[in-house]
Amino acid sequence: METVTNKTLEKLKYDLVRDGLVSYEDIEKAHELAISQNVNIGQILIKSNLITEEVLLKFLESKLHIPYVDLKDYTLDTRCLSYINFNDAQKYKIIPLFKIENVLTVAMADPLDLFAIDKIVEKTGCEIDPVISAETLVLKKIEEYYNSDSSVGEINLENSEVKFDWREELHNDVLSDEHTQILIRAILKQAIINNVHEMFFEHVPNGLSVNFRYGTEIVNTGQIPSVLVVAFISKLKTLSALDANVCELPQLGKLVFKVDDILLTASISAFPTINGERISLKIYKPPKRLSEIGFTETQINTILTETERPGITLVCGSNLSGKTHIVYSILLELANSKKNIMTIESIAKYNLANVNQCELNENIGFDIDKAMRFIEFQSPDLIYFEGITSKNALDYFSSLVFKNKVLITEFLADNMADLNKKLSYNDFEMFRPLITTIIFVHGKNKIEVFDRQDLKKFIR
Repeated sequence: METVTNKTLEKLKYDLVRDGLVSYEDIEKAHELAISQNVNIGQILIKSNLITEEVLLKFLESKLHIPYVDLKDYTLDTRCLSYINFNDAQKYKIIPLFKIENVLTVAMADPLDLFAIDKIVEKTGCEIDPVISAETLVLKKIEEYYNSDSSVGEINLENSEVKFDWREELHNDVLSDEHTQILIRAILKQAIINNVHEMFFEHVPNGLSVNFRYGTEIVNTGQIPSVLVVAFISKLKTLSALDANVCELPQLGKLVFKVDDILLTASISAFPTINGERISLKIYKPPKRLSEIGFTETQINTILTETERPGITLVCGSNLSGKTHIVYSILLELANSKKNIMTIESIAKYNLANVNQCELNENIGFDIDKAMRFIEFQSPDLIYFEGITSKNALDYFSSLVFKNKVLITEFLADNMADLNKKLSYNDFEMFRPLITTIIFVHGKNKIEVFDRQDLKKFIR
């Protein structure tokens, strides 16, 4: 995984020694701990009480001659949030404060991260004027402001007409960045109104077709004309933290948008075809408590009891049945159990407090094989892994039950007969007897929960 550093502190760490703020031995020890824990050296110095955050920030301000801004009670100019998307803000620990003419002032935890500044300059076209701020406050402001004002913009469905049609936005002849974003917003709004959770954008001779999936049926809802296609795809990819200049390789990203004050997440996959990039987008709703999504008290008790003991909880259902939503609701229930809960996901759909969520990133070599080799060093009590991708992964995760781990995963099955048929395959010989709970999502209003005793009747 990419090493976490703070370039400012790496450059000035021995100045801390020369100024008598930290001893040489403490700096060297903090450096070793930072590497082993994959955090930056500043976090180690503060957590080890070797220096206070206030003293450290004043030291950096004096050495760099870059002003320090206390973000605790600071009010940002929300119009500037559009210059830096949520993903870049989190990645580089940077947030825009205000803009005067062509100069964008940003708060950074690491103002000497020239790579981050160059990236922001490239994307915004503005000059960047950095100020120093506490890392914890930068991250807190990012969560506060981007959760209340999404990068795509608010989609308000209150009083919206049932016959809303995103194609009305095509009547606007203005080819601008703002119009492109409005068009994206309208398509997302249409999907939410129509209760659609998956959509596809495909190249056709005269433009880009917009297709919604309803169960097993894919329905074309309209077409974006050729003149708008390049701008549309570029904006959609930029908002999702994908490289808009790359179209020959698959990419996976995350899009955040808001509907009636509810922040929604969508995973976005760009995949090259001979006709051009095909873009798939899946929308995930925020997790709710199990009692809020139709589970009975008995079912909830069964789920919570079984996740106290080693074994596998299998969440089953057809495609787009809501399996992931239920998994997140279970994790939400368990988050305060004082256990080390970890996830291995392609995309983290929502940030869950007290859950250590891990996103796979093949661009830097963090794939499922590497996750399997290293996750045990984290001493997890419960692991959610998104799906069974290979026999090797299946056997590895199954073996963790013998090490007293609780596992949660998803399984695609249209009904119980289909589930039984698939689990009867030889590949599941080790996995099958370790299942302690099955949660089967038959539909929006029908969910069954089978405990260990029930499974004796169904799983053979």
